[in-house]
Amino acid sequence: MSAEDTRTDPRRTRGQSASTPARRAEIVHAASASIAEHGYERASLRDIASRANVTHAALLRHFASKDELLLAALARRDEDDEDLARRIMGSKVPAEQVLSSVLREEFAHPDQQRNWLAIAVAATNPEHPAHDFFIARRERLRAHLSSGRLGTAHDSEELTADEKVTMVMAMVDGLRIQALLDPTRETLPLLETFMRLIATAENS
Repeated sequence: MSAEDTRTDPRRTRGQSASTPARRAEIVHAASASIAEHGYERASLRDIASRANVTHAALLRHFASKDELLLAALARRDEDDEDLARRIMGSKVPAEQVLSSVLREEFAHPDQQRNWLAIAVAATNPEHPAHDFFIARRERLRAHLSSGRLGTAHDSEELTADEKVTMVMAMVDGLRIQALLDPTRETLPLLETFMRLIATAENS
Protein backbone atom coordinates (compact mmCIF):
# COMPACT_ATOMS: atom_id res chain seq x y z
CA MET A 1 0.00 0.00 0.00
CA SER A 2 1.42 3.39 -1.03
CA ALA A 3 1.71 6.39 1.26
CA GLU A 4 -1.17 8.00 -0.62
CA ASP A 5 -3.30 4.86 -0.22
CA THR A 6 -2.57 4.87 3.50
CA ARG A 7 -3.76 8.45 3.79
CA THR A 8 -6.97 7.81 1.88
CA ASP A 9 -7.88 4.29 2.94
CA PRO A 10 -11.11 4.58 5.07
CA ARG A 11 -9.98 1.82 7.40
CA ARG A 12 -6.73 3.67 8.07
CA THR A 13 -8.60 6.93 8.70
CA ARG A 14 -10.91 5.19 11.11
CA GLY A 15 -7.97 3.66 12.94
CA GLN A 16 -6.31 7.02 13.32
CA SER A 17 -9.44 8.71 14.62
CA ALA A 18 -9.97 5.85 17.05
CA SER A 19 -6.72 6.78 18.80
CA THR A 20 -7.75 10.36 19.50
CA PRO A 21 -9.15 11.74 22.79
CA ALA A 22 -12.28 12.65 20.83
CA ARG A 23 -12.90 9.01 19.97
CA ARG A 24 -12.38 8.00 23.58
CA ALA A 25 -14.94 10.63 24.59
CA GLU A 26 -17.37 9.20 22.02
CA ILE A 27 -16.99 5.75 23.56
CA VAL A 28 -17.65 7.13 27.05
CA HIS A 29 -20.71 8.97 25.74
CA ALA A 30 -21.95 5.73 24.16
CA ALA A 31 -21.35 3.85 27.41
CA SER A 32 -23.33 6.46 29.35
CA ALA A 33 -26.25 6.12 26.93
CA SER A 34 -26.17 2.31 27.01
CA ILE A 35 -26.00 2.16 30.82
CA ALA A 36 -28.77 4.76 31.16
CA GLU A 37 -31.00 2.74 28.82
CA HIS A 38 -30.21 -0.84 29.85
CA GLY A 39 -28.61 -0.60 33.29
CA TYR A 40 -25.02 -1.55 34.01
CA GLU A 41 -25.54 -5.30 34.18
CA ARG A 42 -27.35 -5.51 30.84
CA ALA A 43 -25.25 -2.96 28.97
CA SER A 44 -22.82 -4.84 26.74
CA LEU A 45 -19.46 -3.83 25.32
CA ARG A 46 -20.71 -4.77 21.85
CA ASP A 47 -23.71 -2.46 22.18
CA ILE A 48 -21.44 0.34 23.40
CA ALA A 49 -19.03 -0.25 20.52
CA SER A 50 -21.91 -0.16 18.04
CA ARG A 51 -23.21 3.12 19.47
CA ALA A 52 -19.72 4.63 19.25
CA ASN A 53 -19.25 3.29 15.71
CA VAL A 54 -16.09 1.37 16.59
CA THR A 55 -15.24 -2.31 16.54
CA HIS A 56 -15.29 -4.34 19.73
CA ALA A 57 -11.52 -4.72 19.46
CA ALA A 58 -11.05 -0.96 19.05
CA LEU A 59 -13.13 -0.31 22.15
CA LEU A 60 -10.93 -2.68 24.15
CA ARG A 61 -7.85 -0.75 23.08
CA HIS A 62 -9.27 2.23 24.97
CA PHE A 63 -10.98 0.47 27.88
CA ALA A 64 -9.84 -2.92 29.13
CA SER A 65 -13.15 -3.84 30.78
CA LYS A 66 -16.74 -2.82 31.36
CA ASP A 67 -15.80 -1.83 34.92
CA GLU A 68 -13.30 0.67 33.54
CA LEU A 69 -15.94 2.02 31.17
CA LEU A 70 -18.41 2.34 34.04
CA LEU A 71 -16.01 4.53 36.00
CA ALA A 72 -15.38 6.70 32.93
CA ALA A 73 -19.13 7.04 32.32
CA LEU A 74 -19.76 7.96 35.97
CA ALA A 75 -16.99 10.56 35.85
CA ARG A 76 -18.45 12.02 32.65
CA ARG A 77 -21.92 12.20 34.19
CA ASP A 78 -20.48 13.84 37.30
CA GLU A 79 -18.68 16.46 35.19
CA ASP A 80 -21.91 17.27 33.35
CA ASP A 81 -23.82 17.55 36.63
CA GLU A 82 -21.18 19.79 38.18
CA ASP A 83 -21.09 22.01 35.12
CA LEU A 84 -24.88 22.40 35.31
CA ALA A 85 -24.68 23.08 39.03
CA ARG A 86 -22.02 25.78 38.55
CA ARG A 87 -24.16 27.53 35.95
CA ILE A 88 -27.23 27.42 38.16
CA MET A 89 -25.27 28.50 41.24
CA GLY A 90 -24.04 31.51 39.29
CA SER A 91 -27.52 32.45 38.11
CA LYS A 92 -30.26 34.42 39.84
CA VAL A 93 -32.21 31.30 40.81
CA PRO A 94 -33.38 31.63 44.44
CA ALA A 95 -31.21 29.64 46.85
CA GLU A 96 -33.98 27.20 47.76
CA GLN A 97 -34.49 26.34 44.06
CA VAL A 98 -30.85 25.64 43.18
CA LEU A 99 -30.88 21.94 44.04
CA SER A 100 -34.26 21.27 42.49
CA SER A 101 -33.10 23.02 39.32
CA VAL A 102 -30.02 20.79 39.16
CA LEU A 103 -32.11 17.65 39.67
CA ARG A 104 -35.02 18.51 37.37
CA GLU A 105 -33.50 16.97 34.23
CA GLU A 106 -32.65 13.76 36.09
CA PHE A 107 -36.16 13.43 37.52
CA ALA A 108 -37.66 13.92 34.05
CA HIS A 109 -36.18 10.59 32.88
CA PRO A 110 -37.29 7.96 35.43
CA ASP A 111 -36.00 4.90 33.54
CA GLN A 112 -32.51 6.36 33.31
CA GLN A 113 -32.72 7.59 36.88
CA ARG A 114 -33.63 4.07 38.03
CA ASN A 115 -30.59 2.55 36.31
CA TRP A 116 -28.14 5.12 37.70
CA LEU A 117 -29.68 4.81 41.16
CA ALA A 118 -29.26 1.02 40.98
CA ILE A 119 -25.53 1.54 40.42
CA ALA A 120 -25.31 3.88 43.41
CA VAL A 121 -27.05 1.32 45.64
CA ALA A 122 -24.88 -1.54 44.38
CA ALA A 123 -21.78 0.58 45.00
CA THR A 124 -22.52 0.66 48.74
CA ASN A 125 -20.80 -2.74 48.67
CA PRO A 126 -17.08 -2.07 49.29
CA GLU A 127 -16.25 -4.72 46.69
CA HIS A 128 -18.13 -2.93 43.90
CA PRO A 129 -15.87 -1.34 41.25
CA ALA A 130 -17.56 2.05 41.72
CA HIS A 131 -17.48 2.05 45.55
CA ASP A 132 -14.51 4.41 45.86
CA PHE A 133 -15.96 6.68 43.18
CA PHE A 134 -19.20 7.16 45.11
CA ILE A 135 -17.34 7.75 48.39
CA ALA A 136 -15.31 10.52 46.71
CA ARG A 137 -18.46 11.86 45.04
CA ARG A 138 -20.20 12.09 48.40
CA GLU A 139 -17.37 14.17 49.80
CA ARG A 140 -17.45 16.52 46.80
CA LEU A 141 -21.20 16.89 47.22
CA ARG A 142 -20.76 17.69 50.89
CA ALA A 143 -18.31 20.42 49.94
CA HIS A 144 -20.75 21.92 47.42
CA LEU A 145 -23.62 21.82 49.91
CA SER A 146 -21.46 23.58 52.48
CA SER A 147 -21.29 26.68 50.31
CA GLY A 148 -22.99 29.84 51.52
CA ARG A 149 -25.20 30.03 48.40
CA LEU A 150 -27.55 27.33 49.70
CA GLY A 151 -27.92 28.52 53.26
CA THR A 152 -26.51 25.27 54.70
CA ALA A 153 -23.01 26.50 55.58
CA HIS A 154 -23.84 27.81 59.05
CA ASP A 155 -25.02 26.30 62.29
CA SER A 156 -28.50 27.13 63.54
CA GLU A 157 -30.02 26.63 66.96
CA GLU A 158 -31.36 23.22 65.99
CA LEU A 159 -28.79 21.87 63.52
CA THR A 160 -25.10 22.14 62.84
CA ALA A 161 -23.99 22.86 59.29
CA ASP A 162 -22.76 19.26 58.96
CA GLU A 163 -26.13 17.92 60.12
CA LYS A 164 -27.88 20.09 57.55
CA VAL A 165 -25.74 18.69 54.74
CA THR A 166 -26.43 15.13 55.90
CA MET A 167 -30.17 15.80 55.95
CA VAL A 168 -30.13 17.41 52.49
CA MET A 169 -28.29 14.42 51.01
CA ALA A 170 -30.75 12.04 52.67
CA MET A 171 -33.67 14.12 51.41
CA VAL A 172 -32.40 14.00 47.82
CA ASP A 173 -31.84 10.23 47.93
CA GLY A 174 -35.27 9.69 49.46
CA LEU A 175 -37.03 11.88 46.91
CA ARG A 176 -35.36 9.95 44.08
CA ILE A 177 -37.00 6.76 45.36
CA GLN A 178 -40.36 8.40 46.07
CA ALA A 179 -40.47 9.90 42.57
CA LEU A 180 -39.83 6.48 41.04
CA LEU A 181 -42.46 4.80 43.20
CA ASP A 182 -45.11 7.42 42.39
CA PRO A 183 -44.27 9.41 39.22
CA THR A 184 -47.57 11.33 39.49
CA ARG A 185 -46.47 13.05 42.69
CA GLU A 186 -44.41 16.25 42.45
CA THR A 187 -41.43 15.77 44.74
CA LEU A 188 -38.95 18.53 43.86
CA PRO A 189 -41.14 21.32 45.35
CA LEU A 190 -40.78 19.46 48.66
CA LEU A 191 -37.01 19.85 48.37
CA GLU A 192 -37.43 23.60 47.86
CA THR A 193 -39.60 23.82 50.98
CA PHE A 194 -37.06 21.78 52.93
CA MET A 195 -34.20 24.05 51.83
CA ARG A 196 -36.14 27.11 53.00
CA LEU A 197 -36.77 25.51 56.38
CA ILE A 198 -33.15 24.68 57.16
CA ALA A 199 -31.50 27.70 55.50
CA THR A 200 -29.53 30.03 57.73
CA ALA A 201 -28.48 33.51 56.64
CA GLU A 202 -24.71 34.00 56.28
CA ASN A 203 -24.69 36.85 58.72
CA SER A 204 -26.68 35.07 61.39
